[in-house]
Amino acid sequence: MKNILILSCIVFLFFGCVEKKKEEPSEPEATEASEKNTSDTIQIEEKKREMEPIAMKIDGSYFKATGTEPFWGLKIYDNRVELQTMEDTIQTPPTEPIKAQDSNIAMYRIQTEATLLDIIIAHKECTNAMSGEVSPYTVTISYKTTGGDETQVFEGCGSYITDYRLHDIWVLEKMKGATVSKEDFNGKDVPNMEVNINNNGFSGFSGCNRMRGSLFYEKDVLRFTQVASTRMACPNMEKESEFLTALQGSTTYKVENNRLHLSNGSEENLLVFKKID
Repeated sequence: MKNILILSCIVFLFFGCVEKKKEEPSEPEATEASEKNTSDTIQIEEKKREMEPIAMKIDGSYFKATGTEPFWGLKIYDNRVELQTMEDTIQTPPTEPIKAQDSNIAMYRIQTEATLLDIIIAHKECTNAMSGEVSPYTVTISYKTTGGDETQVFEGCGSYITDYRLHDIWVLEKMKGATVSKEDFNGKDVPNMEVNINNNGFSGFSGCNRMRGSLFYEKDVLRFTQVASTRMACPNMEKESEFLTALQGSTTYKVENNRLHLSNGSEENLLVFKKID
């Protein structure tokens, strides 16, 4: 009887261990799960590198402003100026702005048979009285009908609309007229950057280090500012230094044939980038 009880216990423990082993995953299964997690992580990282879609609505205007008390809205296009008030919508032909020499102020003076319109755009931070939204420009508008006695004055906030064509991934093709290759940058990749107009920022690779910064944009003006980078050391840093100096020294741009041309006042095609996506 005693032997039977001992045998029963052994059988019970044996099958209990077998069931436990069935519940525990084998090493190959654990490896497969680990590989799946790694694959998922890679896919997530690849998605992060995809170009972010443009969030803002594009209607062709390059400057917009709004104000309250009374409510009004201003849009400046290449082919017209549009002022919308509570009572009316005024459209006029475009005009070149008069720019102050000692400060970033532009004035549009427009006179037609029906309208006298002065628009002053000053690069001075402005806060919307109702929404609290902060804009980089303060706008003052004086408007009256031709021959009329009453002048209406509107005050509000505005911003330039960054050219949507800049929103892309760009790879350096030429620097100061010479075609570049990765051999110029220690055998690594040539400089490249992703421009995001949703937040007016850019990030990328400068030849040895990672870089990021901000865009300053006005009509026909583009500057790369507040540039920060990692501090890795490479055997030959001259080309990277030359690239960063040229990037921060550019002031104007042109987009054509899937190329971004950056220039300054004294040198055309300082940098030429090629669109890659």
